[in-house]
Amino acid sequence: MKKVITNAQVFLPGLLLCGAVTVAAHGLEWLEVLLFGRAWLESLVLAIVLGTILCTARGLAPRYQAGVKFSAKTLLEVAVVLLGASVSAGAILEHGVSMIVGIALVVAVTITGSYGIGRASGLPGKMALLIACGNSICGNSAIAAVAPVINADGKDVAASIAFTAVLGVVVVLALPLLVPLLHLSDVQYGVFAGMTVYAVPQVLAATATVSQTSVHIGTLVKLVRVLMLGPVVLALSLLGRDDAGKRPPLSQMVPWFIVGFLVMMGLRSANVLPEPVLSVAHEGAGYLTVMSMAALGLGVDARAVLRAGGRVTSVVMLSLVVLGVFSATLIQLLHIA
Repeated sequence: MKKVITNAQVFLPGLLLCGAVTVAAHGLEWLEVLLFGRAWLESLVLAIVLGTILCTARGLAPRYQAGVKFSAKTLLEVAVVLLGASVSAGAILEHGVSMIVGIALVVAVTITGSYGIGRASGLPGKMALLIACGNSICGNSAIAAVAPVINADGKDVAASIAFTAVLGVVVVLALPLLVPLLHLSDVQYGVFAGMTVYAVPQVLAATATVSQTSVHIGTLVKLVRVLMLGPVVLALSLLGRDDAGKRPPLSQMVPWFIVGFLVMMGLRSANVLPEPVLSVAHEGAGYLTVMSMAALGLGVDARAVLRAGGRVTSVVMLSLVVLGVFSATLIQLLHIA
């Protein structure tokens, strides 16, 4: 009992600080909706910004560090597990195997291409991989899920998410303009939006102004991309090597939270999980992800992030262009009307 109390005393200050930043981020998002009718910056991005401002201005006192590190890693892994409850394999399979295979190929090719762009631009390998996975799969969630597998530095994670998130907002606003320019049908636009927009809420925002058909198709395509997160992270863990050049043990090659993600997805697909549980899992994943992003922000000095700003922005934009080109190619190859 004494040990439990001691551990609580060690972790509690940092957990409370991350919780306070999370509450503030949600409050700012609510204020955005109240003033502008929509949230231009999501609470996840705001949590990073607020945490980074605090760390840059005041530093992180030693008493907060244990709880902040716990939030940045363990809480993030729990959020990934809960995310699996939002993915239904049945709903995805109903839309056709050829579409699923096509999306998987586009994701694989785009990750490879984006990583190559990042390395050619001089970015560190782990940051290049984070940006590649974020652009190709599901933005912030993919970056957050890949980070613990490749042992990415908190500064790289925060920088990748910050620049990817800002560009994500621009994409949501600009994407509907392509409908008349490229003469896209509602179904074609739904596929294109689902392939290029980062987060599920952003897909809804980017397609709702076009049609309900675009919303439906875009969401399904986006779910397929989210489903790619499990195999990609598993592959990265299997390809990993320790400092001696050896593969890590099985428990590290297959991280517990990826197993949890797949189990939750299986339960959701089998309709085992009741609606109240799905709702709690969805809300819990969102809150824990924001809290872990607050923790990442609290470990970042903004001056270090800004030094890499120009290159990161260029890589994210070029990667997004690559994703757009391959997405348009997929629409043509599958003869989507």
